[in-house]
Amino acid sequence: MSQFVLSAFADEIEMDLNIQMDVLEECGINHIEMRGVNGKNLVEHSLEEVKKIKEELDKRNFKISAVGSPIGKIKITDDFEPDLELFKHTLEIAKILETKYIRMFSFFIPEGEDPAKYRDEVMKRWRKYLEVSEAYDVILLHENEKDIYGDTPERCLDIYNTMNSDRLKLIFDPANFIQCDVKTYPEAFEMLKDHVVYFHVKDALSENHKVVPAGYGDGHVEEILKEEKKSGFEGFLSLEPHLGNFKGFAELEKSDCNDEVEDNGTAKFKIACNALKDILNKL
Repeated sequence: MSQFVLSAFADEIEMDLNIQMDVLEECGINHIEMRGVNGKNLVEHSLEEVKKIKEELDKRNFKISAVGSPIGKIKITDDFEPDLELFKHTLEIAKILETKYIRMFSFFIPEGEDPAKYRDEVMKRWRKYLEVSEAYDVILLHENEKDIYGDTPERCLDIYNTMNSDRLKLIFDPANFIQCDVKTYPEAFEMLKDHVVYFHVKDALSENHKVVPAGYGDGHVEEILKEEKKSGFEGFLSLEPHLGNFKGFAELEKSDCNDEVEDNGTAKFKIACNALKDILNKL
């Protein structure tokens, strides 16, 4: 593995898998963090459908960097059993797609309430995730999503330390931290860097939380990647541009997006990709 391997949420280009691969090939990317494909979320596909997706990927030498699942992206007050059953299905999907990573969350906290009130339930549910995944060769990646329990570096670290498992690692998403009014660098990065194995690449402005290409916001993407290069980090940089609405956005993500950008997934993706490559060329 080269030091930084580029991947992408290709559903922000188009939901059709062949179009996703066409554009990624143009950008020199052959990994996908698969979230939405062929009209629906990956985890909504049957295992037979996933096998067909894998065949199409293999034909064009594409690999899956992670399953971009919605697991844990429910309210902490919601019934956990449907989410857990979906997770079991997701484990089988990851096995078929030959990826060791599953992107996950730590539950939306009721607006205005203290997350500490729900800490025990969050930890209970995450222990269950780890328990049912024991028989699989997977690593569960916690993403710092806005409004979930782990939306601050302190609570991400709390989950990591409490679980105390080699099968739990962290995703670092600069834009998500900015949208929670967290300083990504050096504060959040220094706190979490030893446990981060995967990056989501998008940036945001502190003043209005608007998502922008990497290096155009306050996420300190260049500084963070420069530090990681020095430290010898090897892993995925997964482009998640969020530069405007795309098909299925409302169903897949609870986040601010830049609505005024023209609805052209390919153009927006290439803008985001070029911005990241500009940063990497400076390192």
